[in-house]
Amino acid sequence: MKKLSLVGLLVAGTSLWAIAQNKEVTYDQAFRNAPTQLTQTLPQISKWIDDNQYVETRRDAGGKSTSVIVNVKTGVSTPYEEPKSTVAAKDFAAPKDAKNLTWSPDGKLAAYTLNNNLYVHNTETGQTSQLTRDGAENIKNGYASWVYFEEILGRGSRYRAFWWSNDSKRIAFMRFDDSQVPTFPIYVIKDQHGYLENEHYPKAGDPNPQVRVGVADVGNGAITWADFNEKDDQYFGAPYWAPNGQLWVQWMNRGQDQLKLYQIDLASGAKKPIYEEQQTTWIDLDKGDRIDFLPSGKGFILKSDKSGWAQLSIHDMDGKLLFQPTNGEYTVGSVFKVDEKNKVLYFNARKENSARWDLYSASFDGKKLTRLSNGDYSYSGMSISPGNKYFITSYSNISTPTTMVLMDMKGKLIREIGNVKGSAFAEYALPRKELVRVKSADGLFDLPVLITYPINFDPSKKYPVLASIYGGPNAGRVMDTWQTSATELWWAKEGMIQVVFDNRSSGHFGKKGMNYIHRQMGKYEIEDYMQCGKWLKEKPFVDGSRLGITGGSFGGYMTCMALTYGADVFTHGVANASVTDWQFYDSHYTERYMDTPQENPEGYKNTSVMTYADKLKGLLRIVHGTSDDNVHMQNSLMLIDKLQNLKKHFEFMLYPGERHGIGGNNAAKGLHNRTEAYNFYYQYLLQKPMPQEFWQNTGTTQRGF
Repeated sequence: MKKLSLVGLLVAGTSLWAIAQNKEVTYDQAFRNAPTQLTQTLPQISKWIDDNQYVETRRDAGGKSTSVIVNVKTGVSTPYEEPKSTVAAKDFAAPKDAKNLTWSPDGKLAAYTLNNNLYVHNTETGQTSQLTRDGAENIKNGYASWVYFEEILGRGSRYRAFWWSNDSKRIAFMRFDDSQVPTFPIYVIKDQHGYLENEHYPKAGDPNPQVRVGVADVGNGAITWADFNEKDDQYFGAPYWAPNGQLWVQWMNRGQDQLKLYQIDLASGAKKPIYEEQQTTWIDLDKGDRIDFLPSGKGFILKSDKSGWAQLSIHDMDGKLLFQPTNGEYTVGSVFKVDEKNKVLYFNARKENSARWDLYSASFDGKKLTRLSNGDYSYSGMSISPGNKYFITSYSNISTPTTMVLMDMKGKLIREIGNVKGSAFAEYALPRKELVRVKSADGLFDLPVLITYPINFDPSKKYPVLASIYGGPNAGRVMDTWQTSATELWWAKEGMIQVVFDNRSSGHFGKKGMNYIHRQMGKYEIEDYMQCGKWLKEKPFVDGSRLGITGGSFGGYMTCMALTYGADVFTHGVANASVTDWQFYDSHYTERYMDTPQENPEGYKNTSVMTYADKLKGLLRIVHGTSDDNVHMQNSLMLIDKLQNLKKHFEFMLYPGERHGIGGNNAAKGLHNRTEAYNFYYQYLLQKPMPQEFWQNTGTTQRGF
């Protein structure tokens, strides 16, 4: 064996180091979740003991968690055990088909729904009480009708539509009558004949469920109904239990441009108005985060975007405006803490840069607004010490991995607590990222675009582009934060430029920007995307004949619009579970932005993919699950029918039995869907064969193109 000199050893070592710095992710890491050690989990801060100590939970490489108390000044940690709970042991097992078992705040009672009725079980007496008795296929007590689950209470509710009072004595709940709601047939392929699921799904302009708001006394079972006429065309948002035991209910008209907040008398059901708001476009009916009560219970903080930007105001318990802590053309996020004694709020906002969150404090009267964070970073989370001396937060930007730090209120860094860099972070070649702003076609907005360049990017070469989008209102995805994944590294290694666009309704420009889409949802969004696409095609390193776009749900709609309305810009698209005409989607979501088809026929026509189907000239792949209960397959079938009649070439992939998220019912189909999409990218964008590993993983053989 040839001996190396010291210089040779150094050179060899340098070469090995250089190779280590350019480690590439494997197929298993990119697509099968094999570990990369590229990143690690940040510690969790569970609570503060006092101004000098906080509790931190750390996770080792094996996934084991340990909790410690950390001294703020010294950083010394000691083991910590959570005090044993004084709450009664939760040893009650609900009946087999019970839904949403939820314990009362005192831990002694358990509420659940069964066969669309509401029940409560007392663990001390062992008795179970049935609070409602009229539950049926069309009558649901405490269990949400579909449109409320999807659009108002949210998927996180898991259909739960009941809420314990703070003193564990009452349960507020909603009663839904679906009798007048049309059903949509969803064919299920099962057994010899299959069957239909008849889903109560109100499409735009259809009758909605009739809703009553009740309050059940768990002691005697008596129910008080809030004084609303259930036959009125209306919506109810998630209610609030106020600190003084009052029940507050959010009411909204069918047109969704008028909001009222009522206090409900628990004995009579009489309603007393607390707050009212009207807008010329729409108001979002939130899932229970519109207000925060003051610690004293003597008032509440309300977040509203009626000015065109989400801002905070403070009211007394009768609704009288007391203070306006924030006011300006920027978006306020979450209130982290209220210092009522010193009249100070702590919250985050997108003020310095719409792609970043910063941490702020503001005096109640709004005269003193202080940025607590610093630097060109976006900050997340905020855990404040009891005496407001310190706070813990995490910061990052597109080129700075997320770092958790302890700071004082003057912005001084006390200590770094954790970093997402894994043990192998330095070994991988990471792609360069750039966040740019592109002027909209009408010159009114600087649209944010996030670009991830290929590894070893050469500006003299021509690269394909894949834009991954969603595009729905207030659902922007371009943020100046650290984001990376093994899948992203794979496509960067393969030579793909990856981009994310945000349009004017994305949230970057507040409600002011969103208002543009009123009664024409889809038009400005796709035009903004087209402008970003045109900007990209002007770059010498972009191959304009390979500008792909993909998305699901609203992103699928945007993809279909991109290949039709925007056919002169985008060349390839994979559209998953797409809305293709807003008349086919649900009432609450669609009418919020579009009004009803009867009120706005031209708006529905002008935003339908079918209207522009004749423009298709690139390659569009349409993907849908047959049992999608959110965006019905009807959407894709109507587009396919139109394209066939126009003699247009396209691709279609059908997934029998799959719902809105393909792979949720069958992991093999999810893998198949992803692999087919990857093959699309290789065949039409990268223009080279897909590596054999992809086909081996699906159990098939490689195909040519």
